[in-house]
Amino acid sequence: MGEPDHVRSTYNDIHNIIRGASDKIASEFKPDMFIAIGMLNSGFFPARVMRTFLKDPSTKRNIPIQAIGLSLYESLPDTTAEQLGGEVIRTQWLGPDPGKRLLGRRVLIVDEVDDSRKTLQYALNELQKDVETELQLLPESERDSKRTKFGVFVVHNKLKPKLGKLPPNIPYYVGADVEDVWLDYPWEAIDIEEHDRLAKEDKEKEKTT
Repeated sequence: MGEPDHVRSTYNDIHNIIRGASDKIASEFKPDMFIAIGMLNSGFFPARVMRTFLKDPSTKRNIPIQAIGLSLYESLPDTTAEQLGGEVIRTQWLGPDPGKRLLGRRVLIVDEVDDSRKTLQYALNELQKDVETELQLLPESERDSKRTKFGVFVVHNKLKPKLGKLPPNIPYYVGADVEDVWLDYPWEAIDIEEHDRLAKEDKEKEKTT
């Protein structure tokens, strides 16, 4: 098997992709909290860029960003070869009583890429469990009004069969659909000038094919 095709995105590319998706998210979902998936996945930069274009719909202020650390492919201490690529490992969460932070919010989960969908499924399921634990402490008459609304945004969605699933009632937003290729993001580059040069070459090749 040969080297997979690489697609390189620059910071400007990512910025413009997120800008293009922001109006729809603002009008349809109206988030008041971002949760960025970090570690090997890097939702941190996309979440920060998204905050440039979206404001809290009720206060018109910046939307807070919370972070969770999840890893599917990265080798971590005490992980086995069997776990890599097969099991989502939690490395960071929202701190004590995470459900309290989420009650009544409209939370947009942000990640760079939807590959197998296993990480997104894990994040959503675990956050929903945290909310449900907290809801059970409230009087039943108050639970519906405090129930958290979740949505998902990814910069890139790979057009491939998914191993994970998201419920159909969860709003799902994509910046750009891509083929099943290796995505090289600028925040992973050691030499950013070389990364941008190769990205430019890629774009020029596309124009001639």
